[in-house]
Amino acid sequence: MNEEKQSNFYLVREEILPEAIKKTIVVKEILKRGELKTVNEAVEKVGLSRSAYYKYKDYVFPFYEASKEKIITLSLLLEHKPGVLSRVLNTIAGDSGSIMTINQGIPLQGVANTTISIETKSLTIDLEALLDKLRLIEGVKRLEVLGQVD
Repeated sequence: MNEEKQSNFYLVREEILPEAIKKTIVVKEILKRGELKTVNEAVEKVGLSRSAYYKYKDYVFPFYEASKEKIITLSLLLEHKPGVLSRVLNTIAGDSGSIMTINQGIPLQGVANTTISIETKSLTIDLEALLDKLRLIEGVKRLEVLGQVD
Protein backbone atom coordinates (compact mmCIF):
# COMPACT_ATOMS: atom_id res chain seq x y z
CA MET A 1 0.00 0.00 0.00
CA ASN A 2 2.10 2.82 -1.31
CA GLU A 3 0.02 5.96 -0.85
CA GLU A 4 1.36 9.16 -2.34
CA LYS A 5 0.96 12.13 -0.06
CA GLN A 6 -0.63 15.07 -1.84
CA SER A 7 1.29 18.32 -1.51
CA ASN A 8 -0.50 21.51 -0.59
CA PHE A 9 0.76 24.85 -1.85
CA TYR A 10 0.34 28.24 -0.23
CA LEU A 11 0.91 31.72 -1.53
CA VAL A 12 2.62 33.70 1.25
CA ARG A 13 4.22 37.12 1.38
CA GLU A 14 8.01 37.14 1.43
CA GLU A 15 8.25 39.21 4.61
CA ILE A 16 6.86 36.39 6.78
CA LEU A 17 9.30 33.75 5.52
CA PRO A 18 12.20 32.66 7.74
CA GLU A 19 15.63 33.97 6.69
CA ALA A 20 16.85 30.49 5.69
CA ILE A 21 14.06 30.16 3.12
CA LYS A 22 14.62 33.67 1.75
CA LYS A 23 18.34 32.97 1.42
CA THR A 24 17.65 29.63 -0.28
CA ILE A 25 15.63 31.48 -2.93
CA VAL A 26 18.48 33.98 -3.41
CA VAL A 27 21.00 31.13 -3.82
CA LYS A 28 18.78 29.45 -6.43
CA GLU A 29 18.51 32.74 -8.36
CA ILE A 30 22.29 33.30 -8.22
CA LEU A 31 22.91 29.81 -9.60
CA LYS A 32 20.19 30.14 -12.24
CA ARG A 33 21.69 33.43 -13.52
CA GLY A 34 25.16 31.87 -13.58
CA GLU A 35 26.49 34.60 -11.30
CA LEU A 36 28.38 31.92 -9.35
CA LYS A 37 29.19 28.39 -10.45
CA THR A 38 28.86 26.27 -7.31
CA VAL A 39 26.44 25.87 -4.45
CA ASN A 40 29.34 26.36 -2.03
CA GLU A 41 30.16 29.78 -3.49
CA ALA A 42 26.52 30.87 -3.54
CA VAL A 43 25.64 29.82 0.02
CA GLU A 44 28.83 31.44 1.29
CA LYS A 45 27.96 34.69 -0.49
CA VAL A 46 24.49 34.92 1.12
CA GLY A 47 25.48 33.53 4.52
CA LEU A 48 23.50 30.28 4.43
CA SER A 49 24.63 26.81 5.47
CA ARG A 50 24.76 24.13 2.79
CA SER A 51 22.51 21.88 4.87
CA ALA A 52 19.81 24.59 5.06
CA TYR A 53 20.06 25.12 1.30
CA TYR A 54 19.66 21.41 0.55
CA LYS A 55 16.83 21.14 3.08
CA TYR A 56 14.70 23.81 1.35
CA LYS A 57 15.87 24.00 -2.29
CA ASP A 58 13.29 21.58 -3.69
CA TYR A 59 10.41 23.12 -1.76
CA VAL A 60 10.64 26.87 -2.41
CA PHE A 61 10.40 28.74 -5.68
CA PRO A 62 9.23 32.14 -6.88
CA PHE A 63 5.54 32.54 -7.66
CA TYR A 64 6.16 32.89 -11.39
CA GLU A 65 7.85 29.45 -11.53
CA ALA A 66 4.88 27.86 -9.79
CA SER A 67 2.52 29.49 -12.26
CA LYS A 68 4.17 28.29 -15.48
CA GLU A 69 1.78 26.37 -17.73
CA LYS A 70 -1.23 27.14 -15.58
CA ILE A 71 -4.39 29.17 -15.86
CA ILE A 72 -4.30 32.21 -13.59
CA THR A 73 -7.45 34.11 -12.64
CA LEU A 74 -7.08 37.84 -12.00
CA SER A 75 -9.53 40.22 -10.36
CA LEU A 76 -9.21 43.83 -11.50
CA LEU A 77 -11.00 47.03 -10.59
CA LEU A 78 -10.95 49.20 -13.72
CA GLU A 79 -11.96 52.82 -14.21
CA HIS A 80 -14.91 53.19 -16.54
CA LYS A 81 -13.01 55.07 -19.25
CA PRO A 82 -12.58 54.21 -22.92
CA GLY A 83 -9.60 51.98 -23.65
CA VAL A 84 -8.74 50.76 -20.13
CA LEU A 85 -9.86 47.15 -20.66
CA SER A 86 -8.39 47.23 -24.16
CA ARG A 87 -4.97 48.26 -22.80
CA VAL A 88 -5.11 45.45 -20.23
CA LEU A 89 -5.95 42.87 -22.90
CA ASN A 90 -3.32 44.22 -25.31
CA THR A 91 -0.66 44.05 -22.57
CA ILE A 92 -1.50 40.42 -21.85
CA ALA A 93 -1.55 39.53 -25.56
CA GLY A 94 1.66 41.49 -26.17
CA ASP A 95 3.49 39.15 -23.79
CA SER A 96 1.86 36.07 -25.40
CA GLY A 97 -0.64 35.40 -22.64
CA SER A 98 -3.67 33.50 -23.88
CA ILE A 99 -6.91 34.95 -22.53
CA MET A 100 -9.33 32.15 -21.64
CA THR A 101 -12.24 34.13 -20.13
CA ILE A 102 -13.22 37.73 -19.47
CA ASN A 103 -16.09 38.81 -17.26
CA GLN A 104 -16.79 42.47 -16.59
CA GLY A 105 -19.62 43.77 -14.44
CA ILE A 106 -21.65 46.89 -15.09
CA PRO A 107 -19.68 49.98 -14.03
CA LEU A 108 -20.82 51.46 -10.72
CA GLN A 109 -19.52 54.78 -9.41
CA GLY A 110 -17.03 54.99 -12.26
CA VAL A 111 -15.39 51.57 -11.81
CA ALA A 112 -16.06 48.04 -13.04
CA ASN A 113 -15.08 44.72 -11.51
CA THR A 114 -13.37 42.55 -14.09
CA THR A 115 -12.20 38.93 -13.94
CA ILE A 116 -9.74 37.61 -16.50
CA SER A 117 -8.38 34.05 -16.77
CA ILE A 118 -5.04 33.72 -18.56
CA GLU A 119 -3.20 30.62 -19.75
CA THR A 120 0.45 31.29 -18.86
CA LYS A 121 2.39 28.59 -20.72
CA SER A 122 3.34 30.83 -23.66
CA LEU A 123 4.16 33.97 -21.67
CA THR A 124 7.38 35.60 -22.84
CA ILE A 125 7.97 37.20 -19.42
CA ASP A 126 7.45 35.82 -15.94
CA LEU A 127 4.04 36.28 -14.36
CA GLU A 128 5.25 38.74 -11.72
CA ALA A 129 6.57 41.05 -14.44
CA LEU A 130 3.26 40.85 -16.32
CA LEU A 131 1.33 41.69 -13.15
CA ASP A 132 3.60 44.69 -12.55
CA LYS A 133 2.97 45.90 -16.12
CA LEU A 134 -0.78 45.55 -15.67
CA ARG A 135 -0.73 47.49 -12.39
CA LEU A 136 1.01 50.39 -14.15
CA ILE A 137 -1.75 50.79 -16.75
CA GLU A 138 -3.64 54.04 -16.24
CA GLY A 139 -7.14 53.14 -15.06
CA VAL A 140 -6.21 49.91 -13.27
CA LYS A 141 -7.23 50.68 -9.69
CA ARG A 142 -6.65 47.23 -8.19
CA LEU A 143 -5.28 43.89 -9.36
CA GLU A 144 -5.26 40.64 -7.39
CA VAL A 145 -4.52 37.01 -8.26
CA LEU A 146 -7.62 35.03 -7.30
CA GLY A 147 -6.25 31.58 -8.04
CA GLN A 148 -4.61 29.20 -10.44
CA VAL A 149 -5.46 25.87 -12.04
CA ASP A 150 -3.01 23.28 -13.38
